[in-house]
Amino acid sequence: MESLLEVRHLKKYFHTGYGTLHAVDDVSFKIPKGSTLGLVGESGCGKTTTGRSILRLIEPTSGEVLFKGRKVLDATPSELRALRSEMQIIFQDPYSSLNPRMTVSQIIGEPLLIHRRVSDKKELERKVRELMEKVELADRLYGAYPHELDGGRRQRIGIARALSLHPQFIVCDEPVSALDVSVQAQILNLLKDLQEELGLTYLFITHDMSVVKHMSDTIAVMYLGQIVEMAPAEALFEKQLHPYTQALISAIPLLEPGGWKDEEVLKGELSSPIDPQPGCRFAPRCPMVKAQCVEQDPPFVESVKGRFSSCVRAKEMI
Repeated sequence: MESLLEVRHLKKYFHTGYGTLHAVDDVSFKIPKGSTLGLVGESGCGKTTTGRSILRLIEPTSGEVLFKGRKVLDATPSELRALRSEMQIIFQDPYSSLNPRMTVSQIIGEPLLIHRRVSDKKELERKVRELMEKVELADRLYGAYPHELDGGRRQRIGIARALSLHPQFIVCDEPVSALDVSVQAQILNLLKDLQEELGLTYLFITHDMSVVKHMSDTIAVMYLGQIVEMAPAEALFEKQLHPYTQALISAIPLLEPGGWKDEEVLKGELSSPIDPQPGCRFAPRCPMVKAQCVEQDPPFVESVKGRFSSCVRAKEMI
């Protein structure tokens, strides 16, 4: 299947008073057109930084991002402006990402004005109302302000704004983590329906394993700035090839007939992402660690056909 987006050896480092923080460290993946790549991991692992670096909301340190074969990181300001209409983002917090001084119609219509997609006020109003209908926002909210609405409706505004320029690729940055569970389901179903209707391609960022399973075709598991395992969603949940992925899935709170299922509790201290030493970054917490793990960086390779991991003992877990 043709890849709409390809990320090659993406890195984003931040210089701090304590050293260089490796927020994203040599991340590579492809997303086929019309599919969803779920990027999952603990808070602070670099998921959001990866998504924003791809869109150049923050400038990467190095690497390549190819969108339909075009090099995003080499784009000039005018070329990047054009790319903005094809690559969009839905932010995590549906309140802080909206201008409280603007109405629903103004927020949704702003990209249309900036990119000159409408010729007059009547056309602008028509397109805004169409977008509101598409994301299931009541027409009566046309002149409402964000503070008058609940979290679910605010996030629908964010989705409508992202859709306004007819993008092909959307970074969904934890779009339901700030919402109630019942509202989460509505927003997730809306995103799935929109993907099917419009042929959208998603990078879906989350820390919730249950959500990523529901949304993704392929899942990439991230730990301290690096992808440690990547596989088709069903295969990943059936069998994990990295101890960190095993720990994440064991932590999903599912009720078993005899009580709560056993949870794999990780012990040990987190490695520092500041000037990290050679070796596997998960080694201090890994129950399967051996000498080789702390001596050199484990390669991210295809352990089984279609499945990638950076664990030297991956084949033992098949």
